[in-house]
Amino acid sequence: MSTAYISHTDCLRHEMGRHHPECPERLQAIEDQLILSRIDYFFTRIDPPLASEDQLALVHTKEHIEKIKSHAPQEGYYSIDGDTTMNPHTWQAALRSAGGAIAAVDAVMSGQVKNAFTCLRPPGHHAEPDQAMGFCFFNNIAIAAKHALEHHGLERVAVIDFDVHHGNGTEAAFKNDERVLMCSYFQHPFYPYSGADLNLPNMLNVPLPAYTAGDAVREVVELQWLPRLREFKPQFIFISAGFDAHREDDMGQMGLVEADYAWITRQLMTVANETAQGRIVSCLEGGYNLSALARSVVAHLKELADLS
Repeated sequence: MSTAYISHTDCLRHEMGRHHPECPERLQAIEDQLILSRIDYFFTRIDPPLASEDQLALVHTKEHIEKIKSHAPQEGYYSIDGDTTMNPHTWQAALRSAGGAIAAVDAVMSGQVKNAFTCLRPPGHHAEPDQAMGFCFFNNIAIAAKHALEHHGLERVAVIDFDVHHGNGTEAAFKNDERVLMCSYFQHPFYPYSGADLNLPNMLNVPLPAYTAGDAVREVVELQWLPRLREFKPQFIFISAGFDAHREDDMGQMGLVEADYAWITRQLMTVANETAQGRIVSCLEGGYNLSALARSVVAHLKELADLS
């Protein structure tokens, strides 16, 4: 079976102003690198639908959904916070991004594909059930995981977050939900200044200092993540795939390179093959140095598609 690659032009129309790091060029850089790497034709392309408001409500409050919908401007920008802004296309792009994550789950569960990567934006892991923040409006990975649990009847899923920033929104969505194991590392202290002090049985947060390199991250994965995952036996693995811990990315101060992302992906695929029939959905989160982002996504995709 193949790997699904899910993208849509709606996600190029959402932008938050000149020089904002979470920009449409991120997706274009990834597409260009796929072509340069001569692997673009290996993937099953899926056209993502728009998420329904009922699907958003798997994670988000109705008040939050209505707030985002009502603030969508007819022209210009509407500022949610100092970092997070809507333009006239944001609402559509956010629905497309969440809908793509749901479609990825459905494609994997139906056996159409083995695993899937959603190359969509806006990202999602900072969006809490009742609050947009950190470039994120709706929590795509959390919605997808909830869809797998509620619609497909799975009993255990894991969410892995390797973004440089703590996935506070995903944590808020699943804290004390024994059906979900969340494993993450993140630079600390650093935005959003959360996650380091939480002690919950279904949350494995590993805060790391600035300038942590790939060998230390691999040790975290090998000694902490993998044993917990194998003990939990997830039936589906979800990946919040942020690539801003790359050493070339100025949005963080960590030291990963493409080989580290490939290695992490390979370890997660091994667990997925052991406990989840290989089921993985990976959703793009951060990554703001365009070259490093594109190269890292290709390394990630080569592993997912067994092209390495």
